[in-house]
Amino acid sequence: MPEHSLDGIQIAQTPPAEHKIARNRAQSTAFVGRTLRGPLNTPLVVRSFADFQQIFGGLWQPSPLSYAVEHFFDQGGRQAVIVRVANQAAPATVSLRCERESLVLEACAPGTREFLRASIDYDNLDPADVLSFNLVVQRVRAPGSERIEEQEIFRTVNVDPLSDRNVANVLAGSHLVRVRGQVPKSRPAVTLMPGTNLPVGYVSSSPDGDDGRPLSDYDIIGSAARGTGLFALADHDDLAFVYIPPLSRSTEVGASTLLVAARFCREHHAMLIVDPPLAWETPGAALQGLKELDFYNDSAVMFFPRLACMDRLRGRAEIFGNGGAVAGLLARSDDADALVPTSPEPEPLLRAGARLAREVSPADRRRLSQAGINVLQTVRGTDRTRAPLRTLACGASVSSDGSYLTPRRFVQSVIRAIENGTRWAVVRPHDPLVQQRVTRQVAEFLTELRTSGAFRSALPDSAFLVICDERINDPHDDPGALNLLVQLAAIHAGDYHSYMITHSLRSSTVRPVVVNRLEASLRVGDELEREITIRVDQENDFVRVLAG
Repeated sequence: MPEHSLDGIQIAQTPPAEHKIARNRAQSTAFVGRTLRGPLNTPLVVRSFADFQQIFGGLWQPSPLSYAVEHFFDQGGRQAVIVRVANQAAPATVSLRCERESLVLEACAPGTREFLRASIDYDNLDPADVLSFNLVVQRVRAPGSERIEEQEIFRTVNVDPLSDRNVANVLAGSHLVRVRGQVPKSRPAVTLMPGTNLPVGYVSSSPDGDDGRPLSDYDIIGSAARGTGLFALADHDDLAFVYIPPLSRSTEVGASTLLVAARFCREHHAMLIVDPPLAWETPGAALQGLKELDFYNDSAVMFFPRLACMDRLRGRAEIFGNGGAVAGLLARSDDADALVPTSPEPEPLLRAGARLAREVSPADRRRLSQAGINVLQTVRGTDRTRAPLRTLACGASVSSDGSYLTPRRFVQSVIRAIENGTRWAVVRPHDPLVQQRVTRQVAEFLTELRTSGAFRSALPDSAFLVICDERINDPHDDPGALNLLVQLAAIHAGDYHSYMITHSLRSSTVRPVVVNRLEASLRVGDELEREITIRVDQENDFVRVLAG
């Protein structure tokens, strides 16, 4: 059996038994922004607003994200991924007394609402060992509360700088605390109950945490190298939507964030939900503002107007961005187990509890839709010829499907499924047998989709094209990579989507490409397909097809 060595690990290079590509839609909506508490730059899944309250602290007036998550679940959302970011927030600390020094622990999660306490004991330790101790760290609901939300126990840690059980090394894996500064030379004293000599007492954290300043676009964007901000989502494969709420109640997300987020969504086959700015109070202002925004993208979607919802902290109705509610109503219309084109398209109908900040006339609805702005509804419409949901491509997309939300999401889901389902082939990328299996696997998947109603604009023999062979896989160019060319019929006859999927041991990438078939029809029969030579221009993402 051929093997490949990766950092000393032997990997058997035999392709697995053929399996079907899963026909599942992505289910998660990602929210990136400020929260009251919780770990920084760590994507965590919540399936209810109660989960969000438990982990991230619930509603908080300086956090538009907290209200957006509430609206998301109110409108039928089922699964959210939260990434908390902060600007100059500081953690609370716990000081444990040693002989002449202190062992200072700082919370992993910064902010004023991280209430910790710690306990030291020497139970079951060798009396001759004067360097070791047992440490218990707890997060409690509130100062002085006995309601424990999370607890970590570290037995037989020590202050020996040469030991693997040094407290700083052990706490590097903690979810609650880290050691701040140097570890003292002497171990902490046993913590006693206040006013007694009885053990099992606790030392509470100091009120020195800081929630930080309002967010900037730089905080939201983060760093791809460090996996912070938006890029904390890079390894999450189940993203359907990404929503970045306003930076504050009066500060919109900047153009730089929109551009980076839209590119991120394109690379991860997700849709970016963009709020209409607060200044767009009328349809006319929205149309003019869209021109000035100059943001045209087929991986982004916008709905108008904003929402008037009850602010439970202030006890009155307030105007909010609609992105959380939009994500919820779109998510509730998805069929997670059936990757097929949606027909009829879901109506953008809000549930009770949310109302529009202003009403929009039928004429303005049509004008906004033609510009690429969808309009929310609170009552079911009677117009059977209502406009389809649009993306922010506004006709500027290179594909006919790019301007329409449902076809665009369908193509994203198909390519994501193919990318995930063919990663197994990277173990032997230039084996002809593996390439044949990949081709057959993808072709069977696309055939099933066509049977379910996809690719109706093309004849059966030209609905899709799958190529994975020596024409696009040269072992001398990249011996560890597998290229797979997939072409899908668009909703308009004669138009196609073309993607090059590349798998390597490092990662998998997908990029749209342009296929030129002698400036003729893209229909290719089985007998002609093997007579085509393909040259890939990696720099320009251009695939040139010539007669062989």
